[in-house]
Amino acid sequence: MENPFKYGVLVEDAFFTDRKAELEKIKRHLAGPNHLIMISPRRYGKSSLIAKALQELKRPAVVLNLQMAVSEVKLAAMIHKAIYRLHPMQKIKDTLQRLRIVPTLSFNPADGTFEATFAPNVDEQTVLEDAVDLLETLSDPENRTIVVLDEFQEVLGLGNGIDKRLRAQMQLQKNVNYVFLGSQESMMTAIFEQVKSPFYHFGLLMHLKKIPRDDFELFLTERLQTAAGDKTGDLVKAVLDKTGCHPYYTQQLASIVWERLVWMQDKSNVFEDAVAELVEEHDLDYERLWLSFNVTQRRILQGLAQNRKADEMTELATSTRYDSLAKLAKNGYVIRGRTFEIEDPFFKDWIAGRAG
Repeated sequence: MENPFKYGVLVEDAFFTDRKAELEKIKRHLAGPNHLIMISPRRYGKSSLIAKALQELKRPAVVLNLQMAVSEVKLAAMIHKAIYRLHPMQKIKDTLQRLRIVPTLSFNPADGTFEATFAPNVDEQTVLEDAVDLLETLSDPENRTIVVLDEFQEVLGLGNGIDKRLRAQMQLQKNVNYVFLGSQESMMTAIFEQVKSPFYHFGLLMHLKKIPRDDFELFLTERLQTAAGDKTGDLVKAVLDKTGCHPYYTQQLASIVWERLVWMQDKSNVFEDAVAELVEEHDLDYERLWLSFNVTQRRILQGLAQNRKADEMTELATSTRYDSLAKLAKNGYVIRGRTFEIEDPFFKDWIAGRAG
């Protein structure tokens, strides 16, 4: 019997949680010559949602995670490799030879693809400009390529003025739809919503929210019903109360609950045991993470773990408190909805259990 819940990888097909409205909006928008910007905290399902849209659109696609790009040359090499996956080498080799800086190609037998490398001390700006131009040159106007740039805010660390240079190229392209994904809301908002930014209003802006509770209740009920029987309603409520409908943690906790229902003889405390298992499983990771925080950050996290609101922590100076919260949010440890909250509900339990 296969576990009906999936997390930690791209979620697709039967494992995909219903986001029909968002999916249809993405598909409609990308049907025209438009670009899309999607912002949400980490692990809200941006990548899975876009992957589902690409699957249904059946268009050529390049998907790049900019967290892996440590330089403009590396980003250019990533673009080249993705292009080589889309187009047979015989058809594009003449185009490659016309580039201002021709890469050295090598075949990687591990994944059956070609890779591009460039000589040391190469002009990084020229190499990247050539790569971005290739996306347009090789795209079919009747079947435009969709280029997904995940964690796009990372691009700002690759070189001075790179945002201006990329915008100057991309705004002239007619055969490519760009999709910009990002999890650092403040940086993504600065890139796409500040008037002086080169990428100001470059595409449709979507803020991906948590999945509505009613939708998640139906999703969980359908998948837990057989194993949970008359306990289904109570278990679904407990799972969603704990995770706050966070997509990743809901799938994760539901997965452990299902495993315990199916495989464990003692089912008396399925939910409590599943939560305890997850907290214990990540104990060492949480310990390392805790040691990386300074004293002020720890005090704030302890307060949030005790369900205190940020403005109630008056033992900390206001500026100190909110500067620390901003840093925690930037790194994804805290998210801001109506109030600030710890992103990982099991890390919250871990902190609360050690705070006395």
